[in-house]
Amino acid sequence: MRQERTVQASLFDLFAEHEIGRELKAMSQWLDERRELLGLVAEDLRRHGVKETGREGLPAESVLRCGLLKQHRQLSYEELAFHLEDSASFRAFARLPLSWTPKKSALQRTISAIRAETWEAINRILIAGARQEKVETGKVVRLDSTVTAALMHEPSDSSLLWDGVRVMVRLLKRAEALVGALVWRNHRRAAKKRARAIQYARDRLKRVEHYRELIKLTRATLAYADCAATQLWQASDPMAAALWQAEFCHYRPLIERIIGQTERRVLRGEAVAANEKIISLFEPHADIIVKGGREVQYGHKLNLTTGRSGMILDPRIKSHRR
Repeated sequence: MRQERTVQASLFDLFAEHEIGRELKAMSQWLDERRELLGLVAEDLRRHGVKETGREGLPAESVLRCGLLKQHRQLSYEELAFHLEDSASFRAFARLPLSWTPKKSALQRTISAIRAETWEAINRILIAGARQEKVETGKVVRLDSTVTAALMHEPSDSSLLWDGVRVMVRLLKRAEALVGALVWRNHRRAAKKRARAIQYARDRLKRVEHYRELIKLTRATLAYADCAATQLWQASDPMAAALWQAEFCHYRPLIERIIGQTERRVLRGEAVAANEKIISLFEPHADIIVKGGREVQYGHKLNLTTGRSGMILDPRIKSHRR
């Protein structure tokens, strides 16, 4: 069973005397005084269906602390995995069990399970503590707006369709492992070939023809997944089948919208409004943002309210989505 706290701290329980080490130590002490945060993270991990891998699964406390490290130091998951293995101060802050060095995939799977509502609750507790300690009164505030980029590639209709095909193929392989042999064809290579042909095609008529074939492959793969969904009642692992259905139900309407917007824009020549477009299958809530005369950015408009001390009192994500 997954632990909430690390019962036995790592042998690397000493922080460096460097400024960053002292800062991490102060943050660690603050977290130790607010154990209620661990229950919120543990509940998110259970809700998200994260498997309790390893001996007892990465403790909820370590997941929270690793997430805070990632955001505080602005690290990628790969960079975070390296620092957790290389830095004694990072390991001390993360409270990693003895000899544990989580991989990038494990960090991504667990940290991403923490909901936005949980992060907001943590921020509220932080603000309340700052007010109690008179670090920030909130009597003077400053408002500012910026853009935070989503973790996504440059969108195009062909790349979105290709993403849809490979996601469905991945689901079909999982479904086959759950219920046995299924009747379907793997169009992954054919779809990738069409997507690349579209990217390099100079003639519009050829590009449109490649799009027709790519849409056909996407619809066929989606139909195979629909059939697989009707056979999952035979699965020997009901929990795994339920997780499969939840993931399929998430992606299916998004792929349908991608097909629809491609047909409208490419085949019928319609102009699709920015707030109607899906620009990422994995970040469907991302917006198309043009800040002044600069290049187009993909992500969210972020409104920040900061206090006199520079502490962020209220971050708000403004979405243009309907």
